[in-house]
Amino acid sequence: MLLDDFLRYVKVSTQSDEESIDTPSTSRQWDLLKLLEKELRELGVSCELDKYGRLYGYIPGDESLDSVGLCAHVDTATECSGENVKPQVLKYEGKDVELGKSGLVLSAREYPHLNDCVGKTIITTDGTTLLGADDKAGIAIIMDVVRNVLMMDKNTRRPMSILFTPDEEVGRGPEHFDLAKYRAKFAYTIDGASINKISIENFNAKKGVVTIYGKSIHPGEAKGKLINACLLAIEFNNLLPQNMIPSLTEKYEGFNHLQYVTSDVEKATLDYILRNHDSNILEKQVNDFYNAKSIIEKKYPSAKVDIAIKDQYKNMIEIINAHPECKTLIEKVYKKLGIPFTYDPIRGGTDGATFSFNGCPCPNLGTGSYNHHGRYEYAVLEEMEIMSKICTELYKTR
Repeated sequence: MLLDDFLRYVKVSTQSDEESIDTPSTSRQWDLLKLLEKELRELGVSCELDKYGRLYGYIPGDESLDSVGLCAHVDTATECSGENVKPQVLKYEGKDVELGKSGLVLSAREYPHLNDCVGKTIITTDGTTLLGADDKAGIAIIMDVVRNVLMMDKNTRRPMSILFTPDEEVGRGPEHFDLAKYRAKFAYTIDGASINKISIENFNAKKGVVTIYGKSIHPGEAKGKLINACLLAIEFNNLLPQNMIPSLTEKYEGFNHLQYVTSDVEKATLDYILRNHDSNILEKQVNDFYNAKSIIEKKYPSAKVDIAIKDQYKNMIEIINAHPECKTLIEKVYKKLGIPFTYDPIRGGTDGATFSFNGCPCPNLGTGSYNHHGRYEYAVLEEMEIMSKICTELYKTR
């Protein structure tokens, strides 16, 4: 059932759109939200899909126990196409996996985690799109847990809160979050990779847009006059710390990530995300942008550089530390099931970071899926099943 759910969900196109002001940002996200609402109702779960595209569900239990929530997001990333997803399901034998007829190959030489997957069932892309396991693996796991919880004795199970959100990938998942509707004392986002890693820390996050205005003159008459915004964009980026980029950082190391560039001679726009677990270092990263602006404008007096930087989300560690019960419960479950775990910082963010600051402490758990946001994405069925078992146990453990 879990695999069937997952394959059904990934075939629903749900990419979000950073440029949209709609809520959800794309109408296609409603397709999966309405499907999930229908499936929850058919299972007998009380639920509400609000006008903002937030789907809340609740399963009653022993009311002397706090309700614990699970949440996942329906949208997929914007970096790679999510249209017409064609998943491949196979037993992994340790050999290179051809991704359809794309010419791309999934190899353990490049992705060593695959060495742990020999003999297991993996689901890959066909090389033309992402898979969408981020976060449809999380959704499928939650729906599996819902079925398991419904089979428990109502008088002994813990109450369960359910939440599916749109637009996590564009930083808008927590918009319009209603804690009263969610009813959870604390919750867990099912939106990570390894099922043996619990995350209670995430990046502090900002978005930066740099707009550079040059001066256009016919190239035949340009000497001493032309200021090429394309070249200034390159120069601006090179003024930022060159070792502070995603491909050169890991663990607690932050970065500036240049996502998009649009440019002509007169105007260039550079779109960045700025990330750091340490908020003080993140502020220094912001200062680096303004220092680069100052250097460019001083060197080219006729040029102009505009910088717009806005907050996106904060590190949830301070909230989790103030509400240790969300750590205590999940640790108890892992130990009870004999499953090893470590705490690992998220090199990104989840809706749970903002939920935490909105009154619902929300650590992040893995989905058993890897290489998110690209054509080499894959999920491991057996790991998804273990995470379903872990989450199911949450509603038995006191």
